[in-house]
Amino acid sequence: MPMRRTIFYVSDGTGITAETIGHSVLTQFDTVDFETYRLPFVDADDKAQIAAVRIKTAYATTGARPIVVNTIMDKKLSDIVAESGALMLDVFAPFIGPLEAELGAPRSGRVGKAHGLTDFTEYEARINATNYALTHDDGIDVNYADADVVLVGVSRVGKTPTCLYMALHYGVKAANYPLTEEDLERLELPKRLAPHRARLYGLAIDAQRLAQVREARRPGSRYAELKQCRWELEQADKLFRRENIAVQNTTHTSIEEIGSKILAQLGIEKHLF
Repeated sequence: MPMRRTIFYVSDGTGITAETIGHSVLTQFDTVDFETYRLPFVDADDKAQIAAVRIKTAYATTGARPIVVNTIMDKKLSDIVAESGALMLDVFAPFIGPLEAELGAPRSGRVGKAHGLTDFTEYEARINATNYALTHDDGIDVNYADADVVLVGVSRVGKTPTCLYMALHYGVKAANYPLTEEDLERLELPKRLAPHRARLYGLAIDAQRLAQVREARRPGSRYAELKQCRWELEQADKLFRRENIAVQNTTHTSIEEIGSKILAQLGIEKHLF
């Protein structure tokens, strides 16, 4: 049986930063089974005390010292949470001191600033990009003149979630086009895609995995048969090779990594914040 430990992501804001960084670190400990909880908006004394009680309760219940990944900016609130007896991992602590010394300026200590709407132009760009991804999903709208990237692949290889990730996080206008059987039989780039060749990017997946995904969507269908999945993927691969389209296999790759590789390979420079 693997060791089991309780993790609390505690923040004075959404908790997204604490959870993202904490998760990245915890994946390095694959022999431990982590039970995680997110405690957002701990931005007042009473909320910090409630968080501390909850963490203490977990300690008493499990008998194992909880671990807190903390992004609370107010030291007083952090100290209250620390009274729980948990191991406190302050995400910002290693950076604040050196930066204050280097910049010659103290931190503001403003609560919830990391995910605040500090730049409305960037926020609006991300919303517009998300709307673009939705209206250009699965070949709904095939006018790709404004697209930063057009993802191409057979059905259910991960085109839609990847487009939405790039739109929400980077403001990238990402469209996607599903290769049909007719496209695959002809082994020619569809005419509607040809003018945008430089912005095309292919996605592939393991045939067995594709069959599983399709079976969950349309049980017992020809669409989900392993033979059909293999044929479609082989034809798509031939098309990508013929047209010299960059392609990425999504089978064992997270959406975050897929999106980052696409942006890097196509030379699209966008920032997360």
